[in-house]
Amino acid sequence: MKRTVAVVTLGCARNEVDSEELAGRLAADGWTLVDDVESAEVALVNTCGFIESAKKDSVDALLEASSLKGHGTTRAVVAVGCMAERYGNELAEALPEADAILGFDDYKDISARLQSIVAGQSHTAHVPRDRRALLPIAPAERADARQEEEFSRKRLGNAPWAPLKIASGCDRRCSFCAIPYFRGSFISRRPTEIISEARWLAENGVSELFLVSENTTSYGKDLGDLQLMEKILPEIAALPGVERVRLSYLQPAEMRPTLLQAMIATDKTAAYFDLSFQHSSPTVLRRMRRFGDTEKFLHLISQIRALSPEAGIRSNFIVGFPGETQEDFDDLANFITQAKLDAVGVFGYSDEDNTEALNLSDKVEADVIAQRVETLSSLADEMVSLRAQARIGETVRVLIEDAELQEGRAAHQGPEVDGTTTFIGTSFEIGRYVDAVVIDSMGADLVAKPL
Repeated sequence: MKRTVAVVTLGCARNEVDSEELAGRLAADGWTLVDDVESAEVALVNTCGFIESAKKDSVDALLEASSLKGHGTTRAVVAVGCMAERYGNELAEALPEADAILGFDDYKDISARLQSIVAGQSHTAHVPRDRRALLPIAPAERADARQEEEFSRKRLGNAPWAPLKIASGCDRRCSFCAIPYFRGSFISRRPTEIISEARWLAENGVSELFLVSENTTSYGKDLGDLQLMEKILPEIAALPGVERVRLSYLQPAEMRPTLLQAMIATDKTAAYFDLSFQHSSPTVLRRMRRFGDTEKFLHLISQIRALSPEAGIRSNFIVGFPGETQEDFDDLANFITQAKLDAVGVFGYSDEDNTEALNLSDKVEADVIAQRVETLSSLADEMVSLRAQARIGETVRVLIEDAELQEGRAAHQGPEVDGTTTFIGTSFEIGRYVDAVVIDSMGADLVAKPL
């Protein structure tokens, strides 16, 4: 009997890929994918477990879906994703409204898992573990542990862009981040797998490919070639139907000249640099177990803009990290003033389980963190607005994503998290690329006129 399932995705673009892979496995086994949770027998909620606000959103989504049980079609609510993997049996005890908490190891048998849950069989949630221990410490020794899986993916929307996962996990030990604990060590996908999936996406209506991972600058190190990204970029960009390739999550400490040059010089590759600065004070960065400072980061930005003055640069920052002084905060504010970034995310520090920072001394008071978030966010908005204003008169190529609003994104604007570019009085269809000149700006957003 055909069963219906709705996949609800929270969090980052990497989660979107996981959701589409789950959807592909379910569709291949006879499940019918529906958009509306109210029309589905099973609500499969792909949770995010990165920071406190994301976890709250995930819990809210699970509770909302659970409220539908007994009033219509919905019979089961199942949690997957990072929060489910990270907390496992603890989440199951705290959230009895969910019928099951599934970990990453359940993904390959997702259809059987959901069938048994709908049939009323109980599922024992896993006990979370440090997934870094599942792979050899040395990246070069991970090749034998890499499993070749049959391709499985089903698009859950019709946007003209899509994320394409190039790797998973992370080897960095940032003291504020638990991702390596529940995602595991860094492991690259083979170029043949990536190019094959890129071709499939292009054949299914995708013209902009968004390469995603926990650390894109590390791609290839476990395959014996740290410059592998520079080699596959031209192959991906040359695929029929591909008009734009975009890289995400670049570590400043790992940005090498060859990758910078490849991103600028490779045809159809967006001059878009999603750089994970996190802070600019050297003292705070060392406590975060990261590298760099204001001078080094500004030098990297100047290198990018020397090669591509119109390049887009975005970053996220954490304020109120343990030990952050007013002087450290002022250093960060000074950096954001000088950097002239295109998009800035500001987050207040919060303690996270299984992180080194959880046990650090000199915690900053919550009200001080809140005040610093507000101050820095206001400054960031002002500087981003000035950067957008400076683009007036610039020529851009815009991918239309909303026909009703006549809205899309230029090369320097990443999907969902950055600004947009809007046309007035036009009627371009979704998926079209429009060459235009910027005539106005509103905050991070641009208004353009077709050439």
